[in-house]
Amino acid sequence: MSATTDASRPKLMIPALGRLYSALHDAGETLLRAVAGGFLAIHGSQKIVNPFGATEMVEGLGFYPGAFWSPLLACTEFFGGILIALGLFTRPAAFAGLIVLLVTVWFHWVTMGQGFSGAEKSLLWAAILAFFVIRGGNRHSVDARIGRAF
Repeated sequence: MSATTDASRPKLMIPALGRLYSALHDAGETLLRAVAGGFLAIHGSQKIVNPFGATEMVEGLGFYPGAFWSPLLACTEFFGGILIALGLFTRPAAFAGLIVLLVTVWFHWVTMGQGFSGAEKSLLWAAILAFFVIRGGNRHSVDARIGRAF
């Protein structure tokens, strides 16, 4: 639910579109959640097949032991993505994914010295997941269907 009232919203240039925007509000948010979660799961699917495959990479970032962090990374991306797409445990799954993405921002921006241009995709993904950490899964989620959310 939004804290804004109709009086605080700007008037639309084409008022007839108001109904369309209202009708698509939840569907658009659900689509964003499903796509973000699905893409995160697809990205993690390569890692879940070989959960120790990123051991050297995570140790290169300073996360020791890599044999612990690499499978955790794989599970966070793959299973977390599925949970986000379904809207089940949306906030904790999105929070875990957000932490992973903030590490990738650090990696690209600082460690690799690529600055904004190297980190911009991770920043965009982090912003999307931060949105779901704050908002949760919405009414079209498993969280809403079971009547429980974090």
